[in-house]
Amino acid sequence: MYDVEVLGYEDYVTAEHDTFDLIAWKKYGDEMLASLIIESNLDYADIIVFDAGVKLTIPVVEQSNIQQAIPPWRQ
Repeated sequence: MYDVEVLGYEDYVTAEHDTFDLIAWKKYGDEMLASLIIESNLDYADIIVFDAGVKLTIPVVEQSNIQQAIPPWRQ
């Protein structure tokens, strides 16, 4: 899995039809990091598709660590 360091947190307000993996793709460029967002928003862990306007807490991570964690065939 990914070895990323959380540097802080920021707020994110969902758009209609957002999912955890889509938010991870938007914020990190990799849907496999959705677990970071889920772990920071356990009250919403059972939500599959969000309505618009839900305020989530998104971990801020070092972008270079994300790139290093991508397998060679995905680079």
